[in-house]
Amino acid sequence: MIITRSPLRVSLGGGGTDLPSYYEEHEGFLIAGAIDRYVYVTVIRPFVEGIFLKYSALEHVSQIDEVKHPIIREALKLIALRTPQVEITTLADIPSGTGLGSSGSFTTALIKALYAHRRSLLHPAELAKIACDIEINRLGEPLGKQDQYISAYGGVTCFTFKKDGAVEAEPLRVNTETLFNLEDNLLLFFTGFARSSGSILKDQHQRSVQHDSAMIKNLHYVKELGYRSKEYLEKGKTGEFGALMHEHWEHKKKRSGNMTNATIDEWYELGRKHGAIGGKLVGAGGGGFLMFYAEDRNRLRQAMARANLEEVRFRFDFEGTKIMVS
Repeated sequence: MIITRSPLRVSLGGGGTDLPSYYEEHEGFLIAGAIDRYVYVTVIRPFVEGIFLKYSALEHVSQIDEVKHPIIREALKLIALRTPQVEITTLADIPSGTGLGSSGSFTTALIKALYAHRRSLLHPAELAKIACDIEINRLGEPLGKQDQYISAYGGVTCFTFKKDGAVEAEPLRVNTETLFNLEDNLLLFFTGFARSSGSILKDQHQRSVQHDSAMIKNLHYVKELGYRSKEYLEKGKTGEFGALMHEHWEHKKKRSGNMTNATIDEWYELGRKHGAIGGKLVGAGGGGFLMFYAEDRNRLRQAMARANLEEVRFRFDFEGTKIMVS
């Protein structure tokens, strides 16, 4: 039996510039942090031939082309099993559609497990590249590369997305005190709205391809905010970073009318009035988790509790996608 786990993530600056429609023309940059909430995948060889899948649905088929789950189907094609005889199960700490990059985490965990099952090793860069190929190229999803790369690498990491498709990764160079301040003062609250990021990202992709001046200008500015976030964090200026989160959110909302709604805006302002320096919706938008930076944490937690928003506490994960049992 092979068991792998892959971390979910939060975006810390520059999100949205990792889509090919942007970085192939202008180069992208962002900071992401892997967190200790995970997607798990198990792979075993059952006693009988066939493909047995257990996720939010159950599948039992005899051929790879019959698999309904698109990511699993493409991953199995990639492995090219001569005689399909495999059982795959997946579990997650937090459900999909909540803005924490679960699709990319699942894909990297699945590929890592399948390669380990074949006794093959993968470098994080290679793992992320394969995951991106499956989701973006083979399945044609309007996604960026952030989720696959941060789940594969782990840590709090800066990614540069080059025009030729190459990705450069380097750790955010922060001291221990700054790292602890981030872990203590970044708070996640579930809005109760699960959503698919596809429509929002598809609109961003189309407008970028069409060279929509407002969209390109917005993404240029957000990329600059990513660089400024890196500068502030590496200098230990976490309060200034929190203020940048608010500026980031104000610009992010302009990218789509579906980015937020009246209820989310009300909760966001409630947080700002009760100790949060800044914040934003994590992920593409439309729902999922509100993340705040707040040095007055107790006051913020009390306000969010009164609004019936559940907090998910986290620390950063520095292991990335890994094999738990082999």
